[in-house]
Amino acid sequence: MKRILLADDHAILRAGLRRILEDSPDLRVAGEAASGDETMLILAREPFDVLVLDVSMPGRTGLDILGDLTALYPGMPVLVLSAYPEEQYALRALRLGAMGYLTKASAPSELLIAVRRVLEGRRYVSVALAECLAQALAEGEQPDPHERLSERERQVMLRLARGLSIKEIGAQLHISPKTASTYRARVLDKLGCDSNAALTRYVVENQLAD
Repeated sequence: MKRILLADDHAILRAGLRRILEDSPDLRVAGEAASGDETMLILAREPFDVLVLDVSMPGRTGLDILGDLTALYPGMPVLVLSAYPEEQYALRALRLGAMGYLTKASAPSELLIAVRRVLEGRRYVSVALAECLAQALAEGEQPDPHERLSERERQVMLRLARGLSIKEIGAQLHISPKTASTYRARVLDKLGCDSNAALTRYVVENQLAD
């Protein structure tokens, strides 16, 4: 029996995913989390065979914790499940260590295929994601400015775009305001922006908001 941890902030969606997965006699949803921090706490207490992880959750998002997850639990495959299309977050999720990326618009049968694939230690790549990967290779000469950001810089960028202050960003990311300010300066420099307003426009125009 394979133990699954579901991490999504919508209880109704988790209930639906549970029903789909537990229709298979060899799969059991052994834990549920509604935030990134709760996901980390549950994983610290007990082992799971696979994590189905939502991209957008309160506080630390799925992408926020993904790098930590793959470093702390390298033997546990992570399947990212998201409302966002592949071209928006899939490549970043795979770079951070996810074994697969699936949109919430996918058929229930595709979810089961994806879970079984990553449990076998293989990557799950949908047709849409394969096209994104092929396009990324074809355009490999120059990434967009935001692709040059580190994961921490990306976290700061998104919070600045939501209007959070440096102090609030520091508290959410567990860093000092001075460190948060340093990250802000790096982000503005890499994106070629001269203000938070310009940064926000960049985030909106490039559809980067969570």
